[in-house]
Amino acid sequence: MHYIVTGGAGYLGSHMTAYLHENGHRVTILDNFSNSDYDAFSRLQSICDNSINLMELDLRDQGKLNAAFITASLKEPVAAVLHFAGLKAVGESSRDPLLYYRNNLESTMSLIEAMEKHKVHSLVFSSSATVYGTPEILPVNESARLNTTNPYGATKLICEDILRDVALSKTDSPWRIAILRYFNPVGAHRSGKIGEKPQGTPNNLMPYVFDVATGKRREVNVFGSDYDTKDGTGVRDYIHVTDLIEGHAAALRYLQNNKGVEAFNLGTGEGYSVLDMIQRTEMITKQPVPYVFTARRPGDLGTVYADPGKAKTLLQWEAKRTLDDMISDQWRWQNNLK
Repeated sequence: MHYIVTGGAGYLGSHMTAYLHENGHRVTILDNFSNSDYDAFSRLQSICDNSINLMELDLRDQGKLNAAFITASLKEPVAAVLHFAGLKAVGESSRDPLLYYRNNLESTMSLIEAMEKHKVHSLVFSSSATVYGTPEILPVNESARLNTTNPYGATKLICEDILRDVALSKTDSPWRIAILRYFNPVGAHRSGKIGEKPQGTPNNLMPYVFDVATGKRREVNVFGSDYDTKDGTGVRDYIHVTDLIEGHAAALRYLQNNKGVEAFNLGTGEGYSVLDMIQRTEMITKQPVPYVFTARRPGDLGTVYADPGKAKTLLQWEAKRTLDDMISDQWRWQNNLK
């Protein structure tokens, strides 16, 4: 089959593209390289035998987006779209909320309009566990109250609402939409050729931890030491990027037989603190990872981890890889960046 992957040169999108290629599918990437670079795409191409079609564009440019759908469909019809493109840093979103609202909402609406125009009605949407805000019950499941605490999460929640309205707008709607609420992706491709490479200062914990482990940065800033957790630092559900991508593949299979819109958690169901992650990284890499405590960041939460039972039941998917797998694979990737 032929799939369009938006943001396909980024961390998650590149792994999705590699997975689809490895399983015999054609892939067209749409990316404006705001969160990735050409070197990342070159490494991806080396995994995919230079077979990936890239169209460089901003999804908000409706003219170029429509042209991309036309061009992409010439050799083979597009079966579905996997929408990874978007800005994703919680802290940055709190500092510049309009940037996030303009980019994430407008790009998603533009994409839906183009899909409707070109009669492509299957979509896997990258959402986030941030739509739950501060969980009232742990582990958090898909029926929990949605009440995000930061602009990034708000853009994901609004996009979810838009997708539900679109999917349910007609009695016999053709739309098939899977909303995947990620927890915290970690790790890298088994080849060590692609992984997370943030531009500038990393916004996520583990890229920062590995920058310190490799000597690129002096110490990790641990935001908050007074959360109601075992060691005072934030607790999150970390999931190997390969498990996450396999969850997307399961969602694509689910959509072949199910119309409408459905949301799924993709997580392991187990929480680790910031200090857990630092200490485990030191143990596996044999490198020191010094850290200092700093103030909490706006929008950050104390403890969030998933109930992934719905995905196990309906998608026949569950995470298989361990925390040690996540850290070992990311360490291999990080060393390839030297």
